[in-house]
Amino acid sequence: MDMDTGHQPSLSPEEERSTSNRETAEVITVTEPEGPEEESATRKEPSGTPFRESLRRLRKDKRAMASLFVIILFIILPLVGPPIYQHIGGPYNSDTYGVIGPEVYHNPTHQELSRQDEGLSAQYWLGTDAVGRDMFARMMQGMLISLVVAIMVEIVTVVLGLTVGILAGYFGGWIDQLLARFTDIIFAFPGLLFAILLTGIFGSYADNFFGKVPLIGGNGQARLLLVSLALATVGWPLMARFARGQTLQLKQQQFVEAARTAGTSHFLIIIRHILPNLLSIILVASTLDISNTIVGEASLSYLGLGVQQPSSSIGLMISGASSQLASYPWEVLLPIIVLTLIVLAFSFLGDGLRDAFDPRTKD
Repeated sequence: MDMDTGHQPSLSPEEERSTSNRETAEVITVTEPEGPEEESATRKEPSGTPFRESLRRLRKDKRAMASLFVIILFIILPLVGPPIYQHIGGPYNSDTYGVIGPEVYHNPTHQELSRQDEGLSAQYWLGTDAVGRDMFARMMQGMLISLVVAIMVEIVTVVLGLTVGILAGYFGGWIDQLLARFTDIIFAFPGLLFAILLTGIFGSYADNFFGKVPLIGGNGQARLLLVSLALATVGWPLMARFARGQTLQLKQQQFVEAARTAGTSHFLIIIRHILPNLLSIILVASTLDISNTIVGEASLSYLGLGVQQPSSSIGLMISGASSQLASYPWEVLLPIIVLTLIVLAFSFLGDGLRDAFDPRTKD
Protein backbone atom coordinates (compact mmCIF):
# COMPACT_ATOMS: atom_id res chain seq x y z
CA MET A 1 0.00 0.00 0.00
CA ASP A 2 1.33 3.37 -0.96
CA MET A 3 1.66 5.75 2.02
CA ASP A 4 1.65 9.58 1.93
CA THR A 5 5.07 10.80 3.11
CA GLY A 6 4.08 14.60 3.14
CA HIS A 7 6.48 15.50 0.30
CA GLN A 8 5.38 17.13 -2.95
CA PRO A 9 6.10 15.16 -6.03
CA SER A 10 9.20 16.27 -7.89
CA LEU A 11 8.76 18.34 -11.04
CA SER A 12 10.62 18.12 -14.23
CA PRO A 13 12.84 21.07 -15.30
CA GLU A 14 10.28 22.15 -17.92
CA GLU A 15 7.44 22.22 -15.33
CA GLU A 16 9.59 24.23 -12.87
CA ARG A 17 10.32 26.88 -15.55
CA SER A 18 6.62 27.11 -16.44
CA THR A 19 5.60 27.59 -12.79
CA SER A 20 8.26 30.26 -12.27
CA ASN A 21 7.07 32.19 -15.34
CA ARG A 22 3.46 32.12 -14.10
CA GLU A 23 4.47 33.50 -10.67
CA THR A 24 6.52 36.29 -12.28
CA ALA A 25 3.59 37.24 -14.51
CA GLU A 26 1.29 37.41 -11.47
CA VAL A 27 3.73 39.70 -9.64
CA ILE A 28 4.02 42.01 -12.67
CA THR A 29 0.25 42.08 -13.01
CA VAL A 30 -0.18 43.16 -9.38
CA THR A 31 2.56 45.77 -9.22
CA GLU A 32 2.11 47.47 -12.60
CA PRO A 33 -0.64 50.11 -12.86
CA GLU A 34 -3.32 49.22 -15.33
CA GLY A 35 -3.49 52.63 -16.99
CA PRO A 36 -2.83 56.39 -16.76
CA GLU A 37 -5.78 56.87 -14.36
CA GLU A 38 -4.11 54.81 -11.65
CA GLU A 39 -0.83 56.68 -12.27
CA SER A 40 -2.54 60.04 -11.68
CA ALA A 41 -4.30 58.64 -8.60
CA THR A 42 -1.05 57.49 -7.01
CA ARG A 43 0.79 60.70 -7.89
CA LYS A 44 1.00 63.10 -4.92
CA GLU A 45 -0.80 66.38 -5.30
CA PRO A 46 1.58 69.34 -5.49
CA SER A 47 1.46 71.66 -2.52
CA GLY A 48 0.06 75.19 -2.99
CA THR A 49 2.13 78.33 -3.30
CA PRO A 50 3.13 80.14 -0.08
CA PHE A 51 0.67 82.93 -0.90
CA ARG A 52 -2.21 80.48 -1.24
CA GLU A 53 -1.21 78.77 1.98
CA SER A 54 -1.22 82.15 3.71
CA LEU A 55 -4.69 82.91 2.38
CA ARG A 56 -5.89 79.51 3.57
CA ARG A 57 -4.61 80.23 7.08
CA LEU A 58 -6.23 83.67 6.96
CA ARG A 59 -9.61 82.22 5.95
CA LYS A 60 -9.50 79.87 8.92
CA ASP A 61 -9.10 82.83 11.29
CA LYS A 62 -12.71 83.65 12.17
CA ARG A 63 -11.79 86.81 14.04
CA ALA A 64 -9.85 88.16 11.06
CA MET A 65 -12.71 87.31 8.67
CA ALA A 66 -15.24 89.09 10.90
CA SER A 67 -12.91 92.09 11.05
CA LEU A 68 -12.59 92.08 7.27
CA PHE A 69 -16.38 92.21 6.97
CA VAL A 70 -16.49 95.24 9.32
CA ILE A 71 -13.76 96.98 7.29
CA ILE A 72 -15.58 96.36 4.00
CA LEU A 73 -18.73 97.82 5.57
CA PHE A 74 -16.66 100.78 6.82
CA ILE A 75 -15.45 101.41 3.26
CA ILE A 76 -18.72 100.86 1.40
CA LEU A 77 -21.10 102.69 3.76
CA PRO A 78 -19.57 106.21 3.54
CA LEU A 79 -19.07 105.86 -0.23
CA VAL A 80 -22.49 104.51 -1.20
CA GLY A 81 -24.63 105.43 1.80
CA PRO A 82 -24.97 109.25 1.55
CA PRO A 83 -26.50 109.44 -1.97
CA ILE A 84 -28.92 106.63 -1.09
CA TYR A 85 -29.78 108.06 2.32
CA GLN A 86 -30.55 111.48 0.83
CA HIS A 87 -33.30 109.90 -1.30
CA ILE A 88 -35.00 108.05 1.57
CA GLY A 89 -37.97 109.82 3.13
CA GLY A 90 -40.68 112.22 2.08
CA PRO A 91 -41.18 115.98 2.25
CA TYR A 92 -40.95 117.59 5.65
CA ASN A 93 -42.54 120.89 6.72
CA SER A 94 -39.74 122.66 8.54
CA ASP A 95 -40.49 125.56 10.87
CA THR A 96 -37.50 127.45 9.48
CA TYR A 97 -37.12 126.40 5.85
CA GLY A 98 -40.65 125.43 4.84
CA VAL A 99 -41.19 122.23 2.90
CA ILE A 100 -37.88 120.42 2.40
CA GLY A 101 -36.98 116.98 1.11
CA PRO A 102 -34.56 114.28 2.34
CA GLU A 103 -31.75 115.69 0.21
CA VAL A 104 -31.85 118.68 2.60
CA TYR A 105 -32.60 117.30 6.06
CA HIS A 106 -30.35 114.26 5.49
CA ASN A 107 -27.45 116.56 4.60
CA PRO A 108 -24.73 116.40 7.30
CA THR A 109 -24.46 120.21 7.51
CA HIS A 110 -28.20 121.01 7.63
CA GLN A 111 -29.38 122.37 10.99
CA GLU A 112 -32.96 121.91 12.11
CA LEU A 113 -33.09 123.93 15.33
CA SER A 114 -36.61 122.74 16.16
CA ARG A 115 -35.43 119.09 16.15
CA GLN A 116 -32.51 119.24 18.58
CA ASP A 117 -31.29 116.19 20.53
CA GLU A 118 -33.90 113.81 19.16
CA GLY A 119 -33.63 110.06 19.51
CA LEU A 120 -33.83 107.40 16.82
CA SER A 121 -36.74 107.83 14.43
CA ALA A 122 -37.87 106.95 10.91
CA GLN A 123 -36.70 110.37 9.68
CA TYR A 124 -33.42 110.53 11.62
CA TRP A 125 -32.09 107.01 11.91
CA LEU A 126 -29.55 107.84 14.63
CA GLY A 127 -31.27 110.94 15.95
CA THR A 128 -30.03 114.53 15.86
CA ASP A 129 -27.30 116.41 17.67
CA ALA A 130 -27.40 119.57 19.76
CA VAL A 131 -28.11 121.82 16.74
CA GLY A 132 -30.53 119.46 14.97
CA ARG A 133 -28.16 117.86 12.44
CA ASP A 134 -28.68 114.30 11.25
CA MET A 135 -26.23 112.15 13.21
CA PHE A 136 -26.30 109.26 10.74
CA ALA A 137 -25.38 111.58 7.87
CA ARG A 138 -22.62 113.14 9.95
CA MET A 139 -21.41 109.71 11.00
CA MET A 140 -21.03 108.60 7.39
CA GLN A 141 -19.17 111.81 6.52
CA GLY A 142 -16.89 111.32 9.52
CA MET A 143 -16.15 107.75 8.44
CA LEU A 144 -15.33 109.02 4.95
CA ILE A 145 -12.92 111.59 6.36
CA SER A 146 -11.23 108.89 8.46
CA LEU A 147 -10.97 106.69 5.35
CA VAL A 148 -9.48 109.49 3.22
CA VAL A 149 -6.97 110.41 5.92
CA ALA A 150 -5.98 106.76 6.40
CA ILE A 151 -5.44 106.27 2.65
CA MET A 152 -3.38 109.46 2.23
CA VAL A 153 -1.27 108.71 5.30
CA GLU A 154 -0.56 105.13 4.25
CA ILE A 155 0.38 106.15 0.71
CA VAL A 156 2.96 108.62 2.02
CA THR A 157 4.12 106.25 4.75
CA VAL A 158 4.58 103.24 2.49
CA VAL A 159 6.17 105.07 -0.45
CA LEU A 160 8.54 107.19 1.63
CA GLY A 161 9.25 104.52 4.23
CA LEU A 162 9.96 101.81 1.65
CA THR A 163 12.16 104.06 -0.45
CA VAL A 164 14.32 105.29 2.42
CA GLY A 165 14.38 101.95 4.25
CA ILE A 166 15.38 99.88 1.22
CA LEU A 167 18.06 102.35 0.14
CA ALA A 168 19.45 102.56 3.68
CA GLY A 169 19.49 98.80 4.16
CA TYR A 170 20.86 97.93 0.72
CA PHE A 171 23.54 100.60 0.27
CA GLY A 172 24.25 101.67 3.87
CA GLY A 173 26.64 104.58 4.21
CA TRP A 174 25.39 108.13 4.66
CA ILE A 175 21.82 107.22 3.76
CA ASP A 176 21.72 104.73 6.61
CA GLN A 177 23.26 107.22 9.01
CA LEU A 178 20.84 109.98 8.00
CA LEU A 179 17.86 107.67 8.52
CA ALA A 180 19.14 106.62 11.93
CA ARG A 181 19.57 110.22 13.10
CA PHE A 182 16.21 111.35 11.76
CA THR A 183 14.30 108.46 13.30
CA ASP A 184 16.01 109.14 16.61
CA ILE A 185 14.67 112.69 16.49
CA ILE A 186 11.15 111.56 15.58
CA PHE A 187 11.06 108.81 18.20
CA ALA A 188 12.26 111.26 20.85
CA PHE A 189 8.71 112.70 20.83
CA PRO A 190 5.50 110.70 21.25
CA GLY A 191 3.96 110.43 17.78
CA LEU A 192 0.60 111.98 18.65
CA LEU A 193 2.25 114.83 20.56
CA PHE A 194 4.44 115.61 17.55
CA ALA A 195 1.36 115.61 15.27
CA ILE A 196 -0.41 117.96 17.70
CA LEU A 197 2.61 120.25 17.57
CA LEU A 198 2.62 120.36 13.77
CA THR A 199 -1.13 120.93 13.40
CA GLY A 200 -1.13 123.52 16.17
CA ILE A 201 1.65 125.55 14.54
CA PHE A 202 0.63 125.29 10.89
CA GLY A 203 -3.16 124.97 11.21
CA SER A 204 -3.96 128.66 10.81
CA TYR A 205 -1.45 129.01 7.96
CA ALA A 206 -3.12 126.12 6.13
CA ASP A 207 -6.53 127.75 6.45
CA ASN A 208 -5.29 131.16 5.36
CA PHE A 209 -3.08 130.16 2.45
CA PHE A 210 -4.95 127.20 1.05
CA GLY A 211 -8.50 127.96 2.12
CA LYS A 212 -11.08 125.26 1.65
CA VAL A 213 -10.12 122.27 -0.45
CA PRO A 214 -13.09 120.37 -1.95
CA LEU A 215 -12.01 116.90 -0.87
CA ILE A 216 -15.06 115.84 1.12
CA GLY A 217 -18.10 117.26 -0.62
CA GLY A 218 -18.02 121.04 -0.58
CA ASN A 219 -16.87 121.38 3.01
CA GLY A 220 -13.48 119.74 2.94
CA GLN A 221 -10.75 121.85 4.48
CA ALA A 222 -7.04 122.26 4.09
CA ARG A 223 -6.77 120.95 7.65
CA LEU A 224 -7.49 117.51 6.21
CA LEU A 225 -4.27 117.65 4.21
CA LEU A 226 -2.40 119.06 7.18
CA VAL A 227 -3.60 116.26 9.47
CA SER A 228 -2.63 113.66 6.88
CA LEU A 229 0.86 115.11 6.44
CA ALA A 230 1.35 115.42 10.20
CA LEU A 231 0.37 111.79 10.83
CA ALA A 232 2.48 110.60 7.88
CA THR A 233 5.48 112.52 9.22
CA VAL A 234 5.38 110.58 12.48
CA GLY A 235 4.50 107.28 10.76
CA TRP A 236 6.95 106.77 7.92
CA PRO A 237 10.19 106.46 10.01
CA LEU A 238 8.83 103.32 11.67
CA MET A 239 7.96 101.88 8.27
CA ALA A 240 11.46 102.74 7.08
CA ARG A 241 12.94 100.85 10.01
CA PHE A 242 10.89 97.77 9.12
CA ALA A 243 12.04 97.95 5.50
CA ARG A 244 15.67 98.56 6.46
CA GLY A 245 15.82 95.60 8.84
CA GLN A 246 14.33 93.19 6.31
CA THR A 247 16.54 94.52 3.51
CA LEU A 248 19.65 93.91 5.60
CA GLN A 249 18.62 90.26 5.90
CA LEU A 250 17.52 89.82 2.30
CA LYS A 251 20.66 91.25 0.70
CA GLN A 252 22.71 88.49 2.36
CA GLN A 253 20.58 85.73 0.85
CA GLN A 254 22.00 83.47 -1.86
CA PHE A 255 19.53 84.51 -4.57
CA VAL A 256 20.58 88.16 -4.17
CA GLU A 257 24.26 87.20 -4.22
CA ALA A 258 23.66 85.13 -7.35
CA ALA A 259 21.92 88.03 -9.08
CA ARG A 260 24.72 90.38 -8.11
CA THR A 261 27.34 87.91 -9.39
CA ALA A 262 25.44 87.59 -12.68
CA GLY A 263 25.85 91.32 -13.23
CA THR A 264 22.27 92.38 -12.46
CA SER A 265 22.02 96.08 -11.67
CA HIS A 266 21.18 97.29 -8.18
CA PHE A 267 17.87 98.72 -9.39
CA LEU A 268 16.72 95.39 -10.84
CA ILE A 269 17.85 93.50 -7.75
CA ILE A 270 15.75 95.80 -5.57
CA ILE A 271 12.71 95.58 -7.89
CA ARG A 272 12.87 91.85 -8.59
CA HIS A 273 14.22 90.37 -5.36
CA ILE A 274 14.07 92.80 -2.43
CA LEU A 275 10.72 94.52 -2.91
CA PRO A 276 8.55 91.40 -3.58
CA ASN A 277 9.82 89.82 -0.36
CA LEU A 278 8.81 92.91 1.61
CA LEU A 279 5.21 93.10 0.41
CA SER A 280 3.70 90.74 2.98
CA ILE A 281 5.51 92.49 5.84
CA ILE A 282 4.47 95.92 4.57
CA LEU A 283 0.86 94.75 4.18
CA VAL A 284 0.74 93.63 7.81
CA ALA A 285 2.46 96.78 9.09
CA SER A 286 0.15 99.05 7.05
CA THR A 287 -2.99 97.33 8.30
CA LEU A 288 -1.89 97.72 11.91
CA ASP A 289 -0.85 101.33 11.28
CA ILE A 290 -4.26 102.30 9.87
CA SER A 291 -5.86 101.86 13.30
CA ASN A 292 -3.29 104.25 14.80
CA THR A 293 -3.95 106.72 11.99
CA ILE A 294 -7.70 106.70 12.57
CA VAL A 295 -7.23 107.20 16.31
CA GLY A 296 -4.74 110.00 15.62
CA GLU A 297 -7.14 111.81 13.28
CA ALA A 298 -10.00 111.46 15.78
CA SER A 299 -7.78 112.76 18.57
CA LEU A 300 -6.69 115.81 16.58
CA SER A 301 -10.28 116.58 15.61
CA TYR A 302 -11.40 116.13 19.22
CA LEU A 303 -8.82 118.72 20.30
CA GLY A 304 -9.99 121.13 17.60
CA LEU A 305 -6.79 120.80 15.55
CA GLY A 306 -8.19 118.59 12.81
CA VAL A 307 -11.23 118.93 10.60
CA GLN A 308 -13.23 122.06 11.42
CA GLN A 309 -16.93 122.84 11.43
CA PRO A 310 -19.20 122.55 9.51
CA SER A 311 -17.47 119.41 8.27
CA SER A 312 -17.90 116.26 10.31
CA SER A 313 -15.45 113.88 11.91
CA ILE A 314 -15.83 111.10 14.44
CA GLY A 315 -13.54 112.94 16.83
CA LEU A 316 -15.41 116.18 16.18
CA MET A 317 -18.73 114.46 16.95
CA ILE A 318 -17.35 113.12 20.24
CA SER A 319 -16.00 116.54 21.14
CA GLY A 320 -19.26 118.34 20.32
CA ALA A 321 -21.43 115.88 22.26
CA SER A 322 -19.20 115.50 25.32
CA SER A 323 -21.11 118.25 27.11
CA GLN A 324 -24.35 116.32 26.50
CA LEU A 325 -23.14 113.10 28.12
CA ALA A 326 -25.42 113.36 31.17
CA SER A 327 -28.56 114.34 29.26
CA TYR A 328 -28.16 112.62 25.87
CA PRO A 329 -25.49 109.91 26.26
CA TRP A 330 -26.19 108.26 22.89
CA GLU A 331 -24.77 111.30 21.08
CA VAL A 332 -21.37 110.46 22.57
CA LEU A 333 -21.66 106.69 22.73
CA LEU A 334 -22.59 106.19 19.06
CA PRO A 335 -19.42 107.74 17.56
CA ILE A 336 -17.32 106.08 20.29
CA ILE A 337 -18.76 102.66 19.41
CA VAL A 338 -18.15 103.23 15.68
CA LEU A 339 -14.57 104.36 16.31
CA THR A 340 -13.93 101.37 18.59
CA LEU A 341 -15.29 98.89 16.04
CA ILE A 342 -13.16 100.34 13.24
CA VAL A 343 -9.97 100.36 15.29
CA LEU A 344 -10.50 96.83 16.62
CA ALA A 345 -11.32 95.54 13.12
CA PHE A 346 -8.06 96.83 11.65
CA SER A 347 -6.10 95.59 14.66
CA PHE A 348 -7.58 92.08 14.52
CA LEU A 349 -7.13 91.90 10.74
CA GLY A 350 -3.52 92.98 11.10
CA ASP A 351 -2.92 90.27 13.69
CA GLY A 352 -4.55 87.72 11.38
CA LEU A 353 -2.41 88.80 8.43
CA ARG A 354 0.72 88.62 10.55
CA ASP A 355 -0.10 85.06 11.64
CA ALA A 356 -1.08 84.02 8.11
CA PHE A 357 1.99 85.37 6.31
CA ASP A 358 4.49 84.30 8.96
CA PRO A 359 6.07 81.09 7.58
CA ARG A 360 6.80 79.92 11.13
CA THR A 361 3.09 79.90 12.03
CA LYS A 362 1.58 76.47 12.55
CA ASP A 363 -2.03 75.57 11.82
